[in-house]
Amino acid sequence: MKEITAIIRRDKLPETKKALEDLGYPSLSIQSVDGRGKQRGAVCDYDLDPELPDSFCTPVRLKPTPSSYALEHTLPKVALFVPKWMLTMVVPDDLVTSIVKAIIKVNKTGKTGDGKIFVSPIESAVRVRTGEKDGEAIA
Repeated sequence: MKEITAIIRRDKLPETKKALEDLGYPSLSIQSVDGRGKQRGAVCDYDLDPELPDSFCTPVRLKPTPSSYALEHTLPKVALFVPKWMLTMVVPDDLVTSIVKAIIKVNKTGKTGDGKIFVSPIESAVRVRTGEKDGEAIA
């Protein structure tokens, strides 16, 4: 068994849930999280996340980037945390590759902020209601 944790853009949740359901794996937990990547919150693209309020990035000056213009915002570098969804699911080992590929397919835009996926081993799982263990508990 493996735990898959995916941090994704907020607007990609419906498509991601649908992709997982289409694979036959609708079970997941979702948390709202705030974070930042290696850019340290210093620059945000116009399309960093369509669900962010207009006031999230306050333009100071336009700065050309290879594919578009970015807005340099006025908050201190440590102050900007971008809201995301964190999805967590425990799956059998043989489903990990297909689930990770499906998450990437839906969430990859090629721009900063597409997210991260982490895969970790799980020693044991127990369904509280029935006492079923491991594979039976996650089926």
